[in-house]
Parts: sequence; C-alpha cells; structure tokens
Amino acid sequence: MSAPVDSVTIMTETGVEVRPARAEDLDGVVACSAALFAEDAGTRDPAVNVNWPKEYGAAKFADALHDPDRLVLVADDDGRIVGHLTGALSGPTPMRPVTVATLGSMYVRPAYRGRKIGTRLVEEFRDWARLHGAQYAGVTAYTGNEGAGRFFERNGFAMHSTVREATL
Repeated sequence: MSAPVDSVTIMTETGVEVRPARAEDLDGVVACSAALFAEDAGTRDPAVNVNWPKEYGAAKFADALHDPDRLVLVADDDGRIVGHLTGALSGPTPMRPVTVATLGSMYVRPAYRGRKIGTRLVEEFRDWARLHGAQYAGVTAYTGNEGAGRFFERNGFAMHSTVREATL
C-alpha cells in the first residue's frame, strides 16, 4: 500500500503526477469534469444537466478539498490538469453496516489515455478508501460506455447490480 494520498505525490511512468487537488487546481478539475459530462453523460443520459460542472462544480469541488470524507485527486502534467478523480465515504448505516467508498467521477483527457494514469488514480482512491476504513468501493458507469466498463473491471470492480430507468 502506498502512503496516504494527502501526504504524497505519485509519478506515473509518463511523468504525470497523481496527487491530491489543491485550490489552485479547481479550474482544471472543473474543465475535466465538464469534458467528462460532455463525453459521457451528454451522449448517454438526457436527464443529466451537462452544464452542472460549469454551474456548480467549482463550489462542490472546493468544499470537497476540506471534507475528510471526500477526495479529489488530479493528474498534473507540469501544471496542466489532465485528469481527475472524486470519491466519497458513506456509512455505516443500519441497512448496510459497513463503510463504502464511492468513486464519483473520473476523467483522463483523451491524449493521455493508455498511459496508466487512470489506473494510478484508482489505486490512490482505493488506498485512501482503505486508510479511511472503507470495506467496499463502488463506481457507477453507463452501460453504453463499454470502455469504462472494461477499465473498471481491469481495476478490480465487478458488476454488482443493475439500475434500470424508464422515460415517463
């Protein structure tokens, strides 16, 4: 297990740093989140506000920087944010008496894909989750995003449940 993510910077094989986000990274995190929404939800889910990152992201991510139950990581290529990952802890509850870490969003810019940056982000998320007492980790991905499905399977996430929706 690597050192806690709040105290270390991890270099990928390509020289891109994976590290906890700082206030000065928020514009880059919002830009990555906006790209994720446009590329993923924007093409797969008409019920999602694709402008959410630009309208609410900065405040939401800024709050997360100071919340011990939330995580924001960045992939930094010499001052340019080329990817991000957000996570949060929940539980235990009477119905599910364990702590669960949920990977909320993750994005790596297309030009940086295939360089194990996403894998480093997920590894650091999992280390953070374990360090904070989580027994399980989860992530939701659109069924139509087969690339994301394969990525998460390669990184240890197995199919657990299926959510079905209907337009009314």
